[in-house]
Amino acid sequence: MSETKMVDKSSKSYQAWLSYSQLNDKYLNKFNDLLNKISLFGSSAITGSIREELDRAFSRFLDTDFTFKISPDAEDEIIFAAQSDLEAIAAADDQMQELLKEINFEDLNTEGYILKYFQENNLLLVTAKTDKGFLYGTFALLKEIQQENNLKELDILSNPKNNLRMLNHWDNLDGSIERGYAGQSIFYQDNNLRNDLKRIKDYARMLASIGINALSINNVNVSYEETRLIDDKIEMVITISDILRDYGITTYLSANYASPMQLSNLDTADPLAEKVKLWWQEKVAEIYEAIPDFGGFVVKADSEGRPGPFTYNRTHADGANMMAEALEPYGGLLIWRCFVYNCQQDWRDKETDRARAAYDNFKGLDGEFKDNVLLQIKNGPMDFQVREPVTPLFGVMPETNQVLELQVTQEYTGQQKDLCYLIPQWKKITDFDTYAQGESTPVKRIVDGSTYNQENTGFAAVVNVGDDENWTGHHLAQANFYGYGRLAWNPDLSAVEITEEWIKMTFGQDQKVMESLLRMLLYSWTIYEDYTSPLGIGWMVNPGHHYGVNVNGYEYSRWGTYHRADHQGIGVDRSVATGTGYAGQYFEENAKKYETAENCPDELLLFFHHVHYTYELDSGKTVIQHIYDSHFRGVAAVKELQGYWEKLEGKVDEGIYKNVEERLEMQLENAIEWRDQVNTYFHRISGIEDEFEREIY
Repeated sequence: MSETKMVDKSSKSYQAWLSYSQLNDKYLNKFNDLLNKISLFGSSAITGSIREELDRAFSRFLDTDFTFKISPDAEDEIIFAAQSDLEAIAAADDQMQELLKEINFEDLNTEGYILKYFQENNLLLVTAKTDKGFLYGTFALLKEIQQENNLKELDILSNPKNNLRMLNHWDNLDGSIERGYAGQSIFYQDNNLRNDLKRIKDYARMLASIGINALSINNVNVSYEETRLIDDKIEMVITISDILRDYGITTYLSANYASPMQLSNLDTADPLAEKVKLWWQEKVAEIYEAIPDFGGFVVKADSEGRPGPFTYNRTHADGANMMAEALEPYGGLLIWRCFVYNCQQDWRDKETDRARAAYDNFKGLDGEFKDNVLLQIKNGPMDFQVREPVTPLFGVMPETNQVLELQVTQEYTGQQKDLCYLIPQWKKITDFDTYAQGESTPVKRIVDGSTYNQENTGFAAVVNVGDDENWTGHHLAQANFYGYGRLAWNPDLSAVEITEEWIKMTFGQDQKVMESLLRMLLYSWTIYEDYTSPLGIGWMVNPGHHYGVNVNGYEYSRWGTYHRADHQGIGVDRSVATGTGYAGQYFEENAKKYETAENCPDELLLFFHHVHYTYELDSGKTVIQHIYDSHFRGVAAVKELQGYWEKLEGKVDEGIYKNVEERLEMQLENAIEWRDQVNTYFHRISGIEDEFEREIY
């Protein structure tokens, strides 16, 4: 039996950005007329969640018992009401009728909201077309109050840019989490549902507060116990979905492609076999009878040993469409991951290139997938490395729904021991110009559906949450969780905007806290990159668990993860002229940029080209000197991170302070090991001295 972890749910760590601290007197005095008079309308389950959240928030904001007003005065107050309730009020209230004329509901989609202040009435209105939008609008106003923004200047109409805003759990029913770095699953323990349903509800609150509307609740590498979630263990799914539903979140399951063989006496999972089609149709009907608003399936097939249609000489379109057809009558979605590559590669083979795999396997299938199939595509061609190019698959399939897959959990970026704030990295990915429709066709416009007029598109990410008290292991890793949701809602937000929001909501208004944390967070990705793998080459980690340095850890493996370093140079030739041809998979403008070392951006040089250690970068440094300098610089920068954090002792919660202090100590130890091993390896293999004669072993 697994031990249950003791968690203080009243702690700042647990409450995260929803701790709702008492407002300062100056702010309270300025907006007292609004904050002390609140009316809420609606009787749905989601409105019940809104009522609980407002009660919790305002009791803490005002540091007093809080009660809602029974009926609105349409002046000197905040009114929370969805469109239908406002119209019902207006039918008997001329003043409200006049106010409604100024509300443009036509510009709202089904999840959008409006926050609008009416000066003449001293009235603040929170409204939306639907309960979901109403929920998001409520959290949006609470965010404004937490940041102590001017409530009397609010005039916000916000629609999510992406229809699908999903998080993927890689949780197993035994309680373990694949690539999890914050404890055990919050859902499962010993192949059963955990008893602490309150924690799942608190998690749902966090998700709703950042606009997440979809959650897959089990590992994409679906073992037998997890396969049973669509069968005799479905009661667990029902319980979880009942909680998530009240916060506007749709439940999905990762499905085992071989389920018909594991859960019945079928001897095949061939997608074109009628008995397989019938099995899935009957199974899906059972699921929707139990969970009428079930979202659908996430599928990892023909990848890293997972079963799939290739077993039967079928295409991925054949496999996906068969399952999508079963979901279609119920409005369900089939989310098919494009992480498909040859994981039995011979390291001696320089023609086979893992980077090419997603494009080669899927581009030719454009137009063959059903409308309720969404291809979930990793941001890069490899596997969530600290730096890799954006995959060329985005934009080349105009007749196919595409979803951007990111990784919030820090598998290759420090595993929530090292600070690595990923919003700046994700901004580079979402803003990357694919040139799919000429200039200004960024990834974010492809996955929001606007480029090709698609609806079933959006964001998905592997989440970083576990049962640690602070949810994410490293407290500052909460910023990645928060930031992902905000970016999925609106990828046009800047990294600075998102970061400032999270800092204020988590730590309050102290300017010194803001300055230190901005510096720590916004530079942490490039700091991590400095002391790990250089110039886009990736990997160099310990095989299996992926933490810590091992320069040749994957160099002679079957995984297609090579740096090709020898005594003269380093890098993989992916040019069309002399290499694997990967660079030619991009649209012309990017293909030209990546084809030659001279045009290739320095930060991706070694991903695309094998160059001599004395090759000169745009910075004027040689490759080898860059390797030495960046690794020394990275360690020095981690020490600076420690210094910035030390300034905050006494200014932040003691438990949070100790957590981050300990993690920064781990990070420094890790950074030193990376620096010394990488520099020593390349010094020994190249025989080239460091210009500054620093200690290399």
